[in-house]
Amino acid sequence: MKNFFLFIRKGFRVVQYSLLILVIAVTITVLLSGNPDYKGTLNENIINDITQLNPIRVDKVIRPTSTEAIIVAIKSTTGPISIGGGRYSMGGQTAMESSLHLDMRSYNKIIAFSEDRREITVQSGITWRKIQGYIDPHDLSVKIMQTYSNFTVGGSMSVNVHGRYIGHGPLISSIKSFRIILADGSLMEASPEKNPHLYYSAIGGYGGIGVIADVTLLLDPNSKVERKTQTMEMKEYRKHFFKNIRDNKKVIFHNADLYPPDYDTLRDVSWYITDKPVTVEERLIPEDREYYWLPKLVALVPSMPFGEAIRENIFDPSYYIEDRVAWRNWEASYDVRELGEGDRSEYTYVLQEYFIPVENFEQFIPKMREIYQRYDVDILNVSIRHALPDMGSYLAWARKEVFAFVVYYRQGTTDEDKRVVGQWSREIIDAILSENGTYYLPYQPSATVEQFRKAYPNAERFFTVKHQVDPNYRFQNKLWEKYFPSMKAKETIE
Repeated sequence: MKNFFLFIRKGFRVVQYSLLILVIAVTITVLLSGNPDYKGTLNENIINDITQLNPIRVDKVIRPTSTEAIIVAIKSTTGPISIGGGRYSMGGQTAMESSLHLDMRSYNKIIAFSEDRREITVQSGITWRKIQGYIDPHDLSVKIMQTYSNFTVGGSMSVNVHGRYIGHGPLISSIKSFRIILADGSLMEASPEKNPHLYYSAIGGYGGIGVIADVTLLLDPNSKVERKTQTMEMKEYRKHFFKNIRDNKKVIFHNADLYPPDYDTLRDVSWYITDKPVTVEERLIPEDREYYWLPKLVALVPSMPFGEAIRENIFDPSYYIEDRVAWRNWEASYDVRELGEGDRSEYTYVLQEYFIPVENFEQFIPKMREIYQRYDVDILNVSIRHALPDMGSYLAWARKEVFAFVVYYRQGTTDEDKRVVGQWSREIIDAILSENGTYYLPYQPSATVEQFRKAYPNAERFFTVKHQVDPNYRFQNKLWEKYFPSMKAKETIE
């Protein structure tokens, strides 16, 4: 009987792979039609992000390698300063016109490490992948980070990231302390106990408070994890999650892919601690890995009729049919290059993210679906994550327990395309607010000032700290240009 089921499973796999090859063959011309030499903006004084939608000309770019160099740069100038890391924020959060731009990626040393205390202290321009390479031989893992390892620690702190980790909330809960350089050049320590106003405003503060210097992070043990998946109807998910996932100490990573265009089915993808032998021999994904087919498959969904159905019924079942056991560090070391780096002159790929209180999960999805379908939005993926409440950051996006909707979509790059995206984005934000939710700030700043203030009711606390430590408004970017009260309006909130 066991051999019979193995035979059926192998036969099903052959059919799936055959259909997959057929689809690839039919669409190969479309997928290869982009310009592989397209590199986006080349002028180093023009700061852009991965979407290539936000070119911003700065006065000068410097790449500090020491704390002293940052302090000198601040003290020897009087104009605006902007701060950038990996530049994966998608709405001008890392630059401002005519500013001195601090490119932090060379400020990337490991300062201290304690295996016994499970702590590491690093400069803020270091990437998570470099940390992983250092701690993996000690069988330790990053406690909380986003899915992709290319991001810098300082950038991740500035947006207060989260990931697929079960039993955790935002990154802030894994940050023991840090030092920050303020607008007057002073170097200050920040933790929940020491200068908490700096701790809770700089984490999630999008570079508005100062330059994050070195950071002490808490670590977790590494472990082998086994991937398990199952599909279900959307209306079954919340009950399933609270019964099987939320309090399960064996689950390390979890997300659920909600399939467009109907958003009524989803796939639970969870990774459980296991003692089984690994099926992936690599402990970390190699940094020099080449990505060719996956970016083109990402482009397939919006490039052909019935792309969503093909993904749901052919690609994903084929991909997940194989058993997989890997190290936790391997599963946490994905490279964002797998999503593609090609021509973004006519179309680009963008993220949005919505945080909905867990009890309002089912009510929000029909509102989201109606807007996406009415505007015919090219949605590639909606990934559902979970986060426990924020421990106190002033710009908290999880003031209570939430499901996070990570939305990956394709859009055109014309002014009309941008106008339409802004329009449906504001409608989505109204739907989010109607369910007492919040939207995430690292993406296009489409929200009105009123929507921002409703979504972030504690922003006044952040603004108060910024007025205190940056009275001349030196730390600037496009996010705060829109939502931070103008210099003339300071007295209205002081």
